[in-house]
Amino acid sequence: MTGLSVVVPCFNEEACLPELHRRLSAAAQSAAGQDYELVFINDGSRDRSWDVMRQIAAADDHVVAINLSRNHGHQLALTAGLDLCRGEKILIIDADLQDPPELLPAMLETMHDQDADVVYGVRRSRAGETAFKRATAHGFYRLLSRATEIEIPVDTGDFRLMSRRALEALLAMPEQSRFIRGMVAWIGFRQVPLPYDRDQRFAGHTKYPLGKMVRFAFDALTGFSSAPLKLASHAGLALSLGSLLMIGYIAYAWISGQNIQGWTSLMLVVVVLGAVQMFVLALMGEYIGRLYNEVKGRPLYIVQEIAGGEPAAGKLGYVAEATAKSESPGGSGTRPITRRSSAKIRSKA
Repeated sequence: MTGLSVVVPCFNEEACLPELHRRLSAAAQSAAGQDYELVFINDGSRDRSWDVMRQIAAADDHVVAINLSRNHGHQLALTAGLDLCRGEKILIIDADLQDPPELLPAMLETMHDQDADVVYGVRRSRAGETAFKRATAHGFYRLLSRATEIEIPVDTGDFRLMSRRALEALLAMPEQSRFIRGMVAWIGFRQVPLPYDRDQRFAGHTKYPLGKMVRFAFDALTGFSSAPLKLASHAGLALSLGSLLMIGYIAYAWISGQNIQGWTSLMLVVVVLGAVQMFVLALMGEYIGRLYNEVKGRPLYIVQEIAGGEPAAGKLGYVAEATAKSESPGGSGTRPITRRSSAKIRSKA
């Protein structure tokens, strides 16, 4: 067990890694002396990120570089790093250096002074981002805050410092579709904000284009709120009331002997009803798809290779011990015992 772990998911961050390592090392040394580790997770990068990570790990004993078998996505890559880190305190930070590593001492001081388990960064400003990105992010966080059953802080990302007991509570949640900032809010404990100004990306370009942002937002809503299903039920109720009114109008027109001009309005009603039904089915399918993914019980991540130090024993993933280049390849590895299988063992005993 080390005093501090810094967990960094990386995807195509070759240009950022040398400067990231330099600044993280300086911040960690000022905060924890030599009792720290830097955990870099290569999430299936297509550039030379993994080569750079291996070079850094070979030159610095504090670095643990983890190479996932493919691109799992930011949240699962972050989960892999959190699952395999060994620190008593854990800093989560992205590789683009938009979140300043130099805030680490202030976050540790805040955690100590306020006896907190989580210190999360709150963005006062977002340098280098378009007006559209700022506006959509502002709207998303406030919509999420209103729609979810738990209080998720607005204007926050994954940049935060956590205690070991908060991390263990987080790792007790094995769901596939992960929205980690919401999951951290869900576990409770004392969590305090630290306002800061977000910098521009150091190099490269964003790994969250509009399509991924929409998917991420939908994952957050469906993972922490039943509001979309409630919206579907409200829409069904409103359409049912509208149908009753239309039936009343048709009955009145028939009794009074009026001709009902109906083709255009009839087609409009059919189209609207069909669209609403498809929308409701899509929402139900999204939730059912989530259930299907959870029932399969697959590991959340697969580690292909590790360079540098020795990581902790993971709980949520699969760590392969043999690779195609080894003398005895065979796909052997380690996977944790799930709660379901451990329960069966106890019952047989």
